[in-house]
Formats: sequence, structure tokens, C-alpha cells
Amino acid sequence: MKKFAKLLGYDPIEKQTNVKTEIVAGIVTFLAMAYILTVNPAQILVGMEQKAAYWPSVFIATALGAIVGTLLMAFLAKMPLAQASGMGLNSMLGGLIALWAAGTYGVRFTIGQAYLMVLISGLIFLALSLIKIKGKTFRELVFDGMPVAVRSAISVGIGLFIAYIGFQNAGIIVTNDYTQVGFVNFSIWENTQIINNGNGLPMVAAAKTAAVALIGLFLIAILDKLKIKGSIIFGIIGATIVGIPLGVTNLEALKDGWKFWENFANFFGGENSVFLSFTDAFKTGFPTGSAFTVIMVVITMCMIDMFDTMGTIVGCCGGNRVLSDENNKPHNYGKIMICDAVATCSGAVLGTSTVTTFVESGAGVSAGGRTGLTAFTTACMFFLAMFAMPLFAVIPGAATAAALIYVGVLMMKNNVKNVDFSSAINATAAFLTIVVMVLSYSITKGIGMGMISYTVMSSIAYAIDFIKYSVQKKKAAEGEELEKPVWPVSIVSIVVTALFLVYFFVPVAL
Repeated sequence: MKKFAKLLGYDPIEKQTNVKTEIVAGIVTFLAMAYILTVNPAQILVGMEQKAAYWPSVFIATALGAIVGTLLMAFLAKMPLAQASGMGLNSMLGGLIALWAAGTYGVRFTIGQAYLMVLISGLIFLALSLIKIKGKTFRELVFDGMPVAVRSAISVGIGLFIAYIGFQNAGIIVTNDYTQVGFVNFSIWENTQIINNGNGLPMVAAAKTAAVALIGLFLIAILDKLKIKGSIIFGIIGATIVGIPLGVTNLEALKDGWKFWENFANFFGGENSVFLSFTDAFKTGFPTGSAFTVIMVVITMCMIDMFDTMGTIVGCCGGNRVLSDENNKPHNYGKIMICDAVATCSGAVLGTSTVTTFVESGAGVSAGGRTGLTAFTTACMFFLAMFAMPLFAVIPGAATAAALIYVGVLMMKNNVKNVDFSSAINATAAFLTIVVMVLSYSITKGIGMGMISYTVMSSIAYAIDFIKYSVQKKKAAEGEELEKPVWPVSIVSIVVTALFLVYFFVPVAL
């Protein structure tokens, strides 16, 4: 066992760990992120009429994507990090399949065309992770060149964004004719209310679903306070049980859902399979007039995955000297990015959204995970989970919404202290990154507003300081030294800001 563990970077002295701790940490990581197995199909298939028919296929694709991505992290990067279909990114893919397929934005995309865009973005990730400039890959240069104010705010914004999705999916936050959003009316228990799930599609939810979600959330928090491992998954189970007498949990899936081998066979060759569905796009091509839309969607996916992964691994490994350096840069950063890129390509082939590093990896790190053995254990748990599909299918959206909200709590708790509020410009850029990300329902727009605001404000402030410096220098006495202003914006920030300006001001569909 120890010889095998060494292939995963296991060294009990250098890494300050042992085999038992690594295995337990891997199980803890799985329990913290197992919700993705049910949440991901719900997000991707949210607007499809054939949702039930495609659900088993997307479930299997989600599990396989997590297995491939996490095994890559175990054997290549040798880090205690797990990968799966990213939240926010799966919502975007669901939008491509549902909203754009409905012609909402003037063009129609099939499932295959949507997955082909994911694959293209993955290939670009891979190129950016391999091509080196002065000894560093492009993605490392982006990491080093990002302003700290924006970089530190990304994880907080993503956490709030994920929580907001949970609030809406549970029906806790509903639409309001006067204030756009409002709080669920608990006095209307049985009647349903129309809420908006953030992608323009109507979704019906009773107040009792909101109650189930809140019960699940409270249960998760209490269990976490008591330091019970796997509090998130136990909270989901508890909310599922509470939902049975309330009519929120549908037990019908248990009756005819135990068809793993049939579902597995259909995954590779059935009518409603998402496996290799991207190949259909090679036969049909993209819709006429959608070229610029496709380019912007691919760029958006690239930017989301790049900055999401960056924020996640820093949040999980930063500050731990076994896992990161003195600048909080995780060890094997380049290899982590390669794992992320290859996993994204694999996810597109399998039929799931962009596969990325999960913030819940921090749960395993907190439990003592230090090497790839933790990730290997997590991958094994996802493999076993595939055989228990009905148990996951019966879990109601209200229960998984509780997990989403608590993930937001964890991301806020672990990362808000790292947000740079040291100056007015940094504080404003960080604030815009977080708030716009949530209120616009877009990770990309939040990062974009943060980058643009930081670059513009810093440039104007620098220009004013330089003019003041030039005037004072002329008036200064001979021999008097004045501190010359320093240009605070990196070349990387300028390039990224330019891309975001194109993203914001050039129409997506032409």
C-alpha cells in the first residue's frame, strides 16, 4: 500500500501525514461534494423537455468526469484536490442548451453544439497550461499578474453566487413585481409560487420546499459545529427524509431506478445519451450567424474556469506550507492547471460541463489530506456512487439547495478574510467583483467589472500622481529626492481588461 501511495506523492515525514489520515480525508472530500451528482444533472437539464430521459446519462457523465479529473489530480499533480463539474459553469451549459436552444438569444444550439464549445474551451485551457513564456505558462502568468484586490474577491463572489442559486432553487428567494426579488411567503404553505431560477425559465415551488431547504441548512451547520465528518451529505439526507411526509421528496425513483447496467449501456449507445454528443456538431456545424456568439461563449468558459480554479486552489492550499509556498502559490501549480484542462476536455467527451477543482477539497485538506492519496480515495468513492444512482435520484432539489447554500457559507468563511480592502481602489474593485457576480448571476461579469474598475481607477490615480510628481519635482530644491509613483497595473491585467471590454461592449450574437 505504501509503495502505491508513493506514486501519489505520499511521504509521511515531508508531508506530515499517514495513510489512514489520507484515506479519511478523501472520504470527507467526497461526502462534502457528493451533492454534485444530483445538482449537476438538474442544472444542465433544467430547461429540457426530456429531462427525465437524459438524467441517468448526465448522472453517469458527472460521476465519470469527477473520477477522471480527480485521478489526474492524484497521479499527475499529486495534490489532495478533487475535481467535478463546476457550479456556475453547469448553469451556463444549461443555459446554452435551454435558453439558446429556445432561440432566446436569436440563435439555436443543440446539446452537441453546446458540448463542442466546452471541448474547445478545454483545448484552449490545455494550450494555455502548456505553452511557456520565460519559463512560466500563460495561466501562471495570469495568476501572478492578477491584482490581489480582484483575485482575493473571486472565491467570495463565487460562494455567494452558489448560495444564491441554492436560495432560488429552493424557492426561498422568489420573484417580486415591485422589487424584482423577495422572500418566500411561508403563510402560503400548499399553494405554489412562480419563482425565477436565474436563467429566465419559470419554476414552480411551494413554501414547504423552502422549509425543507432551511431545515437541511440548519442541520448541516449544526453537524459541522459538532465536527461531524460529512455534515453536508448528512444534511442532504436529513432534508430528504423531512421532505417525505411533506410531499417534497418523490420516492418513485426507488421503484424502477435500479437499472445500473441498463443505464450504463444506454450511456454509451442509447438515444438519450450525452456521451460523445459533441460529435453531432461536426456533422451540422454551428448555426448560421452564430460565429461571434460561439467565440464569446468559449472565451467566457475559458475565463470562468481559469479564475474559478485559481481562486479555489489558493483558497484550499494557501497558507498551508506543506501545500503552498511563501506567496500562497500552491505547489505543482502548473500540473494542477494541466489536470484541470485535460479534465475539462474529458468532461465534454463524456457529456458533462466543465470539470474543475472543487472548493470542497478544502474539507479534505482540513481533515489532514496532503497528497494525491486523498484525491485517489475520493475518485474511488465516486466510482462506488455510480452504482447507487436511485439513492441520488430520489434526493429533492430542496435538499441539494441546502448544500449549495452551505457551500456559499464555507467559501465566505474561508476567503472573506483574504479580501484586500487596504485602499479605496482595492476595496471598490473587490466589492464590485463580489456584488456584480451575484446580482448579475454571472461569475464572468463579476470578474470583468472587478478587472475593469481596478485597471481604470488605478490608471487614473497613477496619472494624477505622476502629474503631481512632475510638478513637485520641478519645484523641489536641488538634491531633494521625491518618491516616483509606481505603475500598479500589470501587462496581464491590461490584456485581461481588454478582453473583458470586448466581452461587455461587443454584441454576443450578430
